[in-house]
Amino acid sequence: MVSSVALANGVSNYLPLNLEPEIERQIERVLILADEPILKRPFAVALVEDALPQACEVDKRLCNQVRRYLERYSRDYAVTHASATAAVARGADTTVPNEHGLPEKSDWELSGVAYVQPTDYLLASVGAIGYHGRTVPTGSMVSFGTNWAQVDLGYRDHWFSPMTDSSQLISTEAPTMPSVTLSNYEPLTRLGFQYEFFLARMSKSDHILYNGLESSGYPHLFGAQLSIEPFSGWSIGVNRFIQYGGGAGLPDSASFLLKGFFKPSGQVQNENNQQASYISRLIFPGKTPFAVYFQYAGENTEDGGSYLLGNAALSAGIDFPKLGRYFDMTYEISEWQNSWYTHFIYLDGMTNDGLVLGNWGADQRVFNDGIGARSQMLRVGWLPSFGGYLEERVRTVVNQTYYAFGDTRGYVTGGIPYPYRHYVDFTLRYSRPWNGVTLGGELFTGRDIFGKPFSRLSAFVRYGGDARTRDDGSSDDGSSDEAVHSGPADERGAEKFVDVGMNASKIHVDNGPEYPIISSALSYGPHFGLGARRAVSANNDLGVRLEFDEIQGHSLVGVRALDYRYRFSDYMSLGLFAGATRYNLATPAYSIYVGMGGQWRNIVPKWDIGLDIRHAQNVARDHLLASDPQSVRPDSFYKIDSGILYVSRRF
Repeated sequence: MVSSVALANGVSNYLPLNLEPEIERQIERVLILADEPILKRPFAVALVEDALPQACEVDKRLCNQVRRYLERYSRDYAVTHASATAAVARGADTTVPNEHGLPEKSDWELSGVAYVQPTDYLLASVGAIGYHGRTVPTGSMVSFGTNWAQVDLGYRDHWFSPMTDSSQLISTEAPTMPSVTLSNYEPLTRLGFQYEFFLARMSKSDHILYNGLESSGYPHLFGAQLSIEPFSGWSIGVNRFIQYGGGAGLPDSASFLLKGFFKPSGQVQNENNQQASYISRLIFPGKTPFAVYFQYAGENTEDGGSYLLGNAALSAGIDFPKLGRYFDMTYEISEWQNSWYTHFIYLDGMTNDGLVLGNWGADQRVFNDGIGARSQMLRVGWLPSFGGYLEERVRTVVNQTYYAFGDTRGYVTGGIPYPYRHYVDFTLRYSRPWNGVTLGGELFTGRDIFGKPFSRLSAFVRYGGDARTRDDGSSDDGSSDEAVHSGPADERGAEKFVDVGMNASKIHVDNGPEYPIISSALSYGPHFGLGARRAVSANNDLGVRLEFDEIQGHSLVGVRALDYRYRFSDYMSLGLFAGATRYNLATPAYSIYVGMGGQWRNIVPKWDIGLDIRHAQNVARDHLLASDPQSVRPDSFYKIDSGILYVSRRF
């Protein structure tokens, strides 16, 4: 009886990460339509296969396209990816975001992956990415284990974020590092528990400073993600990163790593470099489905508690996999405070081969300049009537106006001041299947942080699979590319709403131990909110909300990543919420906030009255300006308590 029962499934292959953006975008859309809230990449093939049946009920043509692509992973051995790109470029020498360190001026790029799977529990793949000046064996690894514990040894990419264009902790901005990874691709227990742990070797650094001595070495990077999916369509998790060892005298034992993981503050903080983040993703089904997702990250624990995360970074995004019959759209924004990707021990910062491990926008500055910044991305996809897929994308980066590098005039070259300008780039990419391959072209153009223009025009050809797995541009039912098959809308849908009201608030300001804590008088200001929620059971709702308030003459933006509501009846409800807040001072201040509230529902149909109470703990900003308080502690804390009375209109 035991031998006749399959105790576990085998290992799963992984899909390319930022190597075939045209098919990767279609897979992202499938996962949203299937109500699958992903928090990390690369995607396991088995995960996408499981999502296809539900996605097929909404968009049959998209489902068929992805299903044909995945069939190349169904054999004992196969070539799964091959791509060749030729390009001409001119202007500033920048790095193309998220493309494994690709220089904008490289006139060629090659990549490929093939695998062999002799048993269900063992898989070996060989791959590489090459361009002018560098070749890395990305995709070359050995995998063994089961669906609940898979080990990957080799050059495996990692992306710990629900964001699609930027990941604050680790992304594909830098070349892939060799690592060993332990993870599960099939959720465990009714809570949908998932985990991933990896240990990687970073590139050699000649600038590791410890106990007054500078040395060279290869630092280690330990990463962990733990997440749950307690309700269908909503997942929440936490990430931890530790950079340690590599230099003379720096501890690198397993016991030191465990101590740093469980007790990040104290003396251990002076012997390694740590980052952490909270992540969340919520999918709203309906006629126009969409996903909303957040990441709140910290570079240290300076603001009074390791759970609060110091030197914060907040990222948010919204993704529409279907807008009408032919379009999809994604918008994302990230903002980070100073000190990201720099460190007092690892003087090269959290980088690999001179490129930041995380958000691509942090490479748009002088290397090692610990300055805060904001990045944005808007992407629109179009299925034109003549076939193929056309994608337009705009990115921007705005660095803060203070200068952490050099003097107050900014970075100086040859005696000439160069204050940072706004970075902007524009990408236009078109691709379509043709005779067993995928052909396409891309225009990448923009202006760098010093105002210098750049442009890159490229053409690519990719392996399209054999005759059985090839996307020939038509649906399996015989319809053309012009037809997009859509099933009935999910009746659960999403309830959207707008809030308008007033806030009453008090602030307690702590500028350092040398200064008395200042408590403000009660003040009043306007309140405005936008949000959406979905029912997850008969009486329980989950949602997200964006709040705008004016407090003590400064704007405060709150992001409720978790907005829970329990409906007692058609007329009364109570709720709890948690998220991150941004207080717009001379430089932005950040922290987490929590609260609770109630609603008197349906005072007239679709109109509610709400009362919420919020507390933001140690909203922090570093002392960066000459006008800031001079203190032994490098930052100021703001405790903000507020109550909100508002009217809500549901749609």
